[in-house]
Amino acid sequence: MKIRNIIVLTLFVSAWILLFVRLYHVSIKSNFYYEKLAKQNTEKTYFIKPVRGEIVDRNGRLLAVNKLGFSISIAPRLKIDSNEFNATIRNLKDSFDDLNQTLIKNVYKKESSYYNHNYIKVIDFVRYEDILAVYPRLSMDDNIRIEINAKRFYPYGAYASHVIGYVGKSNFKENNASYITNAIGVVGKSSLEKYYNDALQGIPGSIVSKVTATNQEIEIIKRVPPVENRTLTLNLDAELQKMIYETFGEKAGAAVVMRTNGEILAAVSTPSYDPNMFTSGITSENWQLLQENLDHPFTNKFLNGKYPPGSTIKMGMALSMNMAKPGILDTIEYCPGSLRVGSHIFRDWAKNGHGNTDLRKAIKESVDVYFYKKSLATGITGIAEGLKVFGFGEPTGVDLSGESSGLVPSPEWKQKRFKEAWFPGETVNTSIGQGYMLATPLQLARYTALIATSKLPTPTFASNIAGKKVTQVPKFINLPTKYLTQIRSGMYDVCNVSGGTASSVFGGTGVVVAGKTGTSQVVGIAKGEKARMKEEQMEYYHRSHAWITTYAPYNDPQIVVTVLVEHGGHGGSAAGPIAADIYKWLNSHGYFAKKNVTTNNIIESNSTKNR
Repeated sequence: MKIRNIIVLTLFVSAWILLFVRLYHVSIKSNFYYEKLAKQNTEKTYFIKPVRGEIVDRNGRLLAVNKLGFSISIAPRLKIDSNEFNATIRNLKDSFDDLNQTLIKNVYKKESSYYNHNYIKVIDFVRYEDILAVYPRLSMDDNIRIEINAKRFYPYGAYASHVIGYVGKSNFKENNASYITNAIGVVGKSSLEKYYNDALQGIPGSIVSKVTATNQEIEIIKRVPPVENRTLTLNLDAELQKMIYETFGEKAGAAVVMRTNGEILAAVSTPSYDPNMFTSGITSENWQLLQENLDHPFTNKFLNGKYPPGSTIKMGMALSMNMAKPGILDTIEYCPGSLRVGSHIFRDWAKNGHGNTDLRKAIKESVDVYFYKKSLATGITGIAEGLKVFGFGEPTGVDLSGESSGLVPSPEWKQKRFKEAWFPGETVNTSIGQGYMLATPLQLARYTALIATSKLPTPTFASNIAGKKVTQVPKFINLPTKYLTQIRSGMYDVCNVSGGTASSVFGGTGVVVAGKTGTSQVVGIAKGEKARMKEEQMEYYHRSHAWITTYAPYNDPQIVVTVLVEHGGHGGSAAGPIAADIYKWLNSHGYFAKKNVTTNNIIESNSTKNR
């Protein structure tokens, strides 16, 4: 009897517990759900798109601006074949002669559904001047909604496209990553527009309103204004940018002009493209033209172009050798015009050689054999470690997305990449910036600033974002003054002393320039070839790339100019004149602080007795 009573009591208690649980669910928990559902049916939230921030140069010139216009939407849940819908389409067609009715219907059909209570945007942008005459007629149609909209416009077009980038419609992945992007519908797709997108796009505002069962708005409950108009001010000078692009003309290549503290005054990649093509969606024809151009206009060459640095690496190469083997730079090397390593002969660019060569002369005359011999005495491992200290083989940290790292080769890298051992001849090739080694123009400009100041800066485009100053502190690297002085003197000789590889270029610039030229081979030279073929005799795309990297003033380094001309041949003759024109422009526009130091003072302080 006792067991039966316990079972009955247990069943009785369980039934009451189930009853109370169900009662709680129906009367309390379900109430929250249905209350929320009812609220959704009576309240509606509209997002207020913020105005995207403008991008301006250091002098306030507009580089990215919003053109005022309007978008047009049609009421949802209209039947495609109804008289009401067709009348609305005719109204739009009568207002805009070039309207594609089929496209409008397809867009509407895709977005329309029984559950969609939002107006469907069918025209993204109509210019302000085009809407004025037709606005009264369109506004009388209850099925048409006209809203203020903005379209991104880039006044400098192709001149600064690789720096500024462009915006476009956000995709599914971007919308999922940020509800803000989803609400705005437009996102930065490349360069500064992408890197600073979160700041530029702002934060949407919202309007919460009470609506009837037929979606008729009857009361505004809450309004939150958007966070918008956050301007991005750059270190860039737009007119300098334009001048450099036009100076390149038909040549393909890149140029970087940067203060030694990292502020980028100009960064050009040629050829380029007009970013305004992308704001409304680029046509397939234009996209195909960009993709098929052998000079790759869509590639950002100062950021992503990876090239053998050629002889421009020799200053860093010498310092890397000394870091690995202190004192190695004190020994003079004899250059007969070539060096045999095993069965291979490595030639110097000067067929008859340079004779006895110290460090300063090795930089001035770009003596290959000097670096061949020093590299074999040092070894590739020590060289690679030093080059990484100078910023090669890693991103510079510039405020642009997708930067290339370049490449500093090593035995470990080759084994991992090719499953092969490292050979001494590859060390020799690396010593003059050839072989596997790759660098970007931006890396080379940064490293030149280090040679000039002993500080490795972080290249930076932004000066101020939404009222907040952007600052970077260059990293001090303790380099031996003894050798650094000789290297800088050699760079002075390159640009100012007879026999220097760019000595005929920089007269008339109004500022004393120090630099280093470089030739980056695209194709190798056959073993059996007794003399180098002249660059002008080679097919264009087989010609070497031409480099020059410089700083000025020599006695007080303030600005770095690095120029690459693809398939230009020789650095001094192809890239040098472009760099010289840049310095002339900078000097005429007051970019150099006056120190009252003459050329004669510099020559006296760098006597040739130390060569």
